[in-house]
Amino acid sequence: MFEVRNLTKVFGKRIVLNELSVTFEPHVYGLLGSNGAGKTTLLRCLTHLYKEGENAVFIDGTSSGDVNDYLDKIGYLPQRFGLYPELSVHAMLELFANLKGIDKHVARSEIQRVLALVNLIDREKSRVGSLSGGMVRRLGIAQALIGDPPILLFDEPTAGLDPEERLRFKNLIADIKGDRIVVISTHIVEDVDATCDRILILHDQQIKANGTNDDVRQIAKHKVFDVAESELSNLMGEPYIFKKYARSGQVRYRVLSNVPQAISSCEPEIEDGYLCTIKSI
Repeated sequence: MFEVRNLTKVFGKRIVLNELSVTFEPHVYGLLGSNGAGKTTLLRCLTHLYKEGENAVFIDGTSSGDVNDYLDKIGYLPQRFGLYPELSVHAMLELFANLKGIDKHVARSEIQRVLALVNLIDREKSRVGSLSGGMVRRLGIAQALIGDPPILLFDEPTAGLDPEERLRFKNLIADIKGDRIVVISTHIVEDVDATCDRILILHDQQIKANGTNDDVRQIAKHKVFDVAESELSNLMGEPYIFKKYARSGQVRYRVLSNVPQAISSCEPEIEDGYLCTIKSI
């Protein structure tokens, strides 16, 4: 079991996480939250980059600070993945394998395995500095997978990837998830819906929602309305307008409201449940 108990993180006078508690089981979690909500801070605490995590994160009931091989159990892709541009892709991964204590005789096959997973086999001898932004992101995913860790933490893993590579990442997660705990911090809701089977919503220093994709959709049940521009003035209360679009030459709006309306509500989506949570609708 992998859990966080009463985690608090403060920067100066600003409380980012306040006695946050959550238990992770073998699932793929989508971690959603607005910019500045603390998603990256939470992942950094899980990896002990912030020392507050050492006493607040537990593995099978034992404080992670007391588990000698704790970091060997985690594969982590940070939001900003730093590299040595003069190294080859192979040498870069060899470095990470060495840091993880992987035997050098095993490292070669392990590097080949993770490069194949992220579609970078043909760039193994290329200098890291010659890679595109999307390739660097894929290399970051590869280093997180080295050693086959049981816990994977990804911070904005599809940022900079084209649609084909985003699809490859989704397929990769489907292939490797097994009995792992995978946490994906992202702002791309459609990626969460396609990749994750559990969703965490971080807001106001706490986990405000924790459930299946359908659980999050149901938060917005009977609160979502699709109206024409001319119908907006007929809505009761103070509806929250969050999407404007055109359909059949007509301007329409997707609206959230916790006040019953004279029109039928729409089937909610994950984005609707997320917005209802952070906007207290």
